[in-house]
Amino acid sequence: MKLKKHLFIPFLLLAFFQFTISFSQELKPASLFSDGMVLQRDIPVPVWGTAKPNSKITVTFANQKQKTKADNNGKWMLKLDPLKASKIARDLVISGDSKVIISNILVGEVWICSGQSNMQFNVNNVPEIKSLIPFTKNIRTFQVKNIVSLEEQDDVTGTWKVTNPSSAVAFGFAYFLESIGDVPVGIILSSWGSSSLEAWMPRSMTEELPYFKTIMDDFDKDTATQNRLLEAINSPKGWNIKEDIFMRRQPNVVYNAMMKPLAPYACRGLVWYQGERNTRYISGVPEVTEANWFHKVAGMKEYGDILKLWIQNYRKTWQNDNMHFAVVMLPGYGKGTHASPNIDSKSPTAESWAWMRESQLKVLDLPNTSVTNTIDLGSETNIHPTDKFPIGQRLALSAAKHTLNQNIVAEGPVLDQVEIENNSLIVHFKNSKGLKTNNRKAPEGFWIADESLNWKIADAKIEGETVILENKDVKNPEFIRYAFAGKPDVNLVNGANLPAYPFRTDVDVK
Repeated sequence: MKLKKHLFIPFLLLAFFQFTISFSQELKPASLFSDGMVLQRDIPVPVWGTAKPNSKITVTFANQKQKTKADNNGKWMLKLDPLKASKIARDLVISGDSKVIISNILVGEVWICSGQSNMQFNVNNVPEIKSLIPFTKNIRTFQVKNIVSLEEQDDVTGTWKVTNPSSAVAFGFAYFLESIGDVPVGIILSSWGSSSLEAWMPRSMTEELPYFKTIMDDFDKDTATQNRLLEAINSPKGWNIKEDIFMRRQPNVVYNAMMKPLAPYACRGLVWYQGERNTRYISGVPEVTEANWFHKVAGMKEYGDILKLWIQNYRKTWQNDNMHFAVVMLPGYGKGTHASPNIDSKSPTAESWAWMRESQLKVLDLPNTSVTNTIDLGSETNIHPTDKFPIGQRLALSAAKHTLNQNIVAEGPVLDQVEIENNSLIVHFKNSKGLKTNNRKAPEGFWIADESLNWKIADAKIEGETVILENKDVKNPEFIRYAFAGKPDVNLVNGANLPAYPFRTDVDVK
């Protein structure tokens, strides 16, 4: 077949251009693979990057030598066999048409720490955690640059550093996990303040969630927003705070740039401290205006079911069904929803964060999940409370139990069952050994009701490993709400001084 004369020259130029790109494509690992990194122990470890198309690649590490071949586009990936933990720094060598040596590598526990502002909250704002820095051992950090993308990216901007994470929660978690497990810890920190769950969702979730498809369809039609994002990303001077807020509050684009490129880096799990952005509404996705454009996110009651699908999607992306997801429960806070911002923070019926906490606990329906209880923490008026120290401790305890298989108490009392006896309700708990209050007073935070759901504060007392509830004005008590309020007063703990989880028993009542 002969090319027409006017097509011949462009064809030659295109062919020459492609040949030049192919010929000059140097051997390069993904940016996650850099000096000072931590590799995950005990599971296969993917290593990937780019090279000259169809070139042979060899990776050598810890007495292993694995080989593969770059594809026609120059992309390659192979897997190292499971590695044993090691505090001894070693080199990883990647060989092809050239050689890349990555040095000072440890092997241990790798966790992604993600979410919004309370995950981003700086260690310098928490003196108790900052004081741990001089005692840090074998902790490495990869901090992902905050940026967005309209398309899923293959690489991220960042390097491993032999230092603690800037995040107070991530550092506290890493410090105590390293101490409990006696193993190196690598933290990949990818978080951005005021980002919604939807910001961290892949476009593929539109196939499962009609509401997200509507959001993304609207986003695709909104060329003004897309152009504004591109202008901010490509600005040689960077972007200002107004543009920063605009970028991180868009759907999907944070995932594209800050999460997708991390897969399938071998890790034990992901710590997720997010949800505040999704507390604006009890239920549903609101109609938005120019003034409240950033409200277009799912409400609290839907959040938990969406989060479960999100976790399952991430596990597929990482090709790891055992990837653990550690969710941080939202702590106490005294403000309500967009429709009802001024609430009684002790009320069990107010439009409070209680509904989000209940939703977050739905992830426990899935295996390899945990929810770190923070119901005794937080601030009445500050959405960024400074009491992050216990969160790091509790996350580490939970990880040690669920992922390091240590026989320890890592959670507080959890509702087991309720007995009705005359005009009293007897509450049985799991994890209740040593049940007590942390101030030697009667248990607080319990409300009871009969079938009318007219809630009354319960008179509560501990008997053994149960709590007995009653109220003289409730003759036939049926239902309980415990710590189900914005900023409840709570004092019930087990022998490990871990707080009881909030709950309500009227879930199925219409």
